[in-house]
Amino acid sequence: MSNSLKGRFITVEGGEGAGKSSNLDYIRNLLSSAGKQVVFTREPGGTPLGEAIRDLLLGHQHTGMADDTELLLMFAARAEHLQQKIKPALQQGQWVLCDRFTDASYAYQGAGRGLASDRIASLEQFVQGELRPDLTLLLDLPVEQGLARAGQRSEPDRFEKQEMSFFEKVRAGYLEIAAREPHRVKIIDASKPLETVQQQIDHVVTAFLEQSGG
Repeated sequence: MSNSLKGRFITVEGGEGAGKSSNLDYIRNLLSSAGKQVVFTREPGGTPLGEAIRDLLLGHQHTGMADDTELLLMFAARAEHLQQKIKPALQQGQWVLCDRFTDASYAYQGAGRGLASDRIASLEQFVQGELRPDLTLLLDLPVEQGLARAGQRSEPDRFEKQEMSFFEKVRAGYLEIAAREPHRVKIIDASKPLETVQQQIDHVVTAFLEQSGG
């Protein structure tokens, strides 16, 4: 994180059915209760242009989309998101809480689709410069359990219609990132009941708040 950015950048990652929605609300309330001004956002999306790209990526009108196109659209939305929303908020000292970020590109387009990680890294550097999340909570659970949960929610989007083997690769990709960057990425066992999951989150976020000066 650049010294010119006064706020903190927290991201939440996880596969399908990991419970991101309810837990993002919980994290937002934890931060607000600690007196932080929180900007909540999501990827792909977060801006009018980003949300339009999200519709292209998650909808079913382009089911044969090339993997490279998918990756580039993700980073196009991210570039707009950073310039229009994330960086301005951080510069003002706000705390940004984001549902997915670049780790998702490494997990889904990298591990899942099989695109080379160095190509993703070059886009990451081009679009973000030195900007990286300060803290990432990875909601992890077995793929079969996550897909069963996701199937109870709504009509599956373009990603949710992938084979189970795809999601196994995505999970492995996420766990590899966590193993490589344990100081930033904290694994939350999302297979547990919600109350237990939120106890884990509380522990991680409270420790981060203490490190950040309360």
